[in-house]
Amino acid sequence: MVENKAVYVTPEGLEKLKAELDELVNVRRVALAQRLSAAIKQGDLSENADYITAKEEQAFLEGRIREIEAAVRHAVVIEGPVVSDGRATLGSYVTVVEEGYDDEETYHIVGPLEADPTKGKISHESPLGESLLGRRVGDKVTVQAPAGTIEFRVVKIV
Repeated sequence: MVENKAVYVTPEGLEKLKAELDELVNVRRVALAQRLSAAIKQGDLSENADYITAKEEQAFLEGRIREIEAAVRHAVVIEGPVVSDGRATLGSYVTVVEEGYDDEETYHIVGPLEADPTKGKISHESPLGESLLGRRVGDKVTVQAPAGTIEFRVVKIV
């Protein structure tokens, strides 16, 4: 769950969070309340599977709503690189090459809520994201991964 600390998000990420919150509060919560009402009308709640399932879904839904509300409340929007002195920062797009390979990979350094490595978005709190912060083109970074140590060379920062 999001604590009382800054939640770094891109403008697009903040809009996605707000859209999800709107969907949860104005669509899913209303539909779930209707399901709960119908289940309650069925009678004995102690053995009512519809009621029990709906209550479990309600607990999950309310937890997610609280999490998103906290994230939006503590959001710090990343408009682009925070610092433009040639160093990788939160919001930077960093292109790297793994030592021993020729293929370049580009990563967008974002906050944890937006991280999606399959889409090239890595958290600044991840091992790779953390090791890239503050680096310049030409720097080498070493990352401790589950498969072992991996070394990258920074080739481009935007």
